[in-house]
Amino acid sequence: MAIRYYSTNRNLDQVPGITPFKKYVTFREALLQGQAPDEGLFMPEPIPSLDLARVMALKGRPYAEAAKMVAHTYLKEEIGEEVLDRIVEDAYNFTVPLEKVTGRKYIMRLDQGPTASFKDFAARLMARLMSALRDRGQTLHVLVATSGDTGSAVGDAFRGVEGIGVTILYPREEVSGRQKKQLDSIGGNVQAISVDGKFDDCQNLVKEAFADSDLAGLNLTSANSINFGRIMPQMIYYVYAYAQLAEPGEDIVFSVPSGNFGDALGCEYARRMGLPVARLVMPVNENEEFSRYLETGVYRKISPSIACLSNAMNVGHPSNLARFFDLYGGTVDRTGIVHAYPDREEMKRRIYSVSITDEETKETIRRVYETYGVLLEPHGAVGWKGLESYLETNPGDRLCVCLETAHPAKFPDEIEELLKIVPQLPSSMQGIDDRQGEAIRLPSDYRSLKEYLLGRR
Repeated sequence: MAIRYYSTNRNLDQVPGITPFKKYVTFREALLQGQAPDEGLFMPEPIPSLDLARVMALKGRPYAEAAKMVAHTYLKEEIGEEVLDRIVEDAYNFTVPLEKVTGRKYIMRLDQGPTASFKDFAARLMARLMSALRDRGQTLHVLVATSGDTGSAVGDAFRGVEGIGVTILYPREEVSGRQKKQLDSIGGNVQAISVDGKFDDCQNLVKEAFADSDLAGLNLTSANSINFGRIMPQMIYYVYAYAQLAEPGEDIVFSVPSGNFGDALGCEYARRMGLPVARLVMPVNENEEFSRYLETGVYRKISPSIACLSNAMNVGHPSNLARFFDLYGGTVDRTGIVHAYPDREEMKRRIYSVSITDEETKETIRRVYETYGVLLEPHGAVGWKGLESYLETNPGDRLCVCLETAHPAKFPDEIEELLKIVPQLPSSMQGIDDRQGEAIRLPSDYRSLKEYLLGRR
């Protein structure tokens, strides 16, 4: 059965300002549009199934083999097998270490790509898919908001790609020095914009641009996780980790440090495809709107978002909450208004979330390094502390994998302050401090962004 994509806002018939998009689109259309015309997010229907025997056959195989399995599951009707295999092999030419910490608890290091961030996994495949599926002769403009790592990963993935220009918005005061250096120095067809505001401001500016008919001629598309083209690649590493570590049919727990919820959504989809995920642990930092919702049953976004050490998770209203709500029978729009609450009890049965403070984050970095010799950065520390919190009330020697989403070398000041060591730069970041480039500075108002984008025609 063909997979088609619908909007999370399709049922909002009586909501002022929203004209529900009730059609279904192909993956290609969802990828190139980024966001549905009614400002909803695209969702696949039906969700395809994985063959668990084929998953287990991936044990000891390269990461690209797991990527081919998932990609073919979603794209076999739209991209030929040989072409898709070449795209996948080109995207994933780096290792994905699974580092044992203690017992049956592992860290999956998603920091080995060209920008030392888990965002490389989605961005590299997405860039190649966009290049393959765009109309020849048409120029696409990728508009993306970043709280730290997304922008550099997207910029690197799309750098030099013919027919695609990229604009990256980031909050001026909430990225680390090295993250800023990465963003500002990409160059070529990639321009960074330093916004006087929070990540949520950047995200709202991007969403407003997509809803602006005056910009239709720019062929805007998104590389944020509002685009399903970012979500599908994020399913792959859960399949890969399971194949490498689990016994056939064994349950596994994944802990995913969560900000905009795209990464965790990849795990939710992998479970719904048949991967035996016993629980999805979704620790957040002090932006606790989701963990508070699971506890109280009332959702209220946090605005402005709270600046925390785990800066890529400083999100007061996660975009992909709309997809989570939809999967559990609810609807929330991009502004944070809930139109229908999901099945919270079912959500709590499948998902565990807890808020981790900055002090707990620091303590976890120190303790894990001193106890196990494992170096975490702030996001991975939130993930590990969240896993520990879950296991306090769900004990047992079960298989657990925590995601480390960025390389510790991206946070040298924090690591040196806590551990009195300087993390070694990965090869992908060698010489980064000497790179040249400047961002364009803009206030956090839409008129300024619109004028800039129209000037790039």
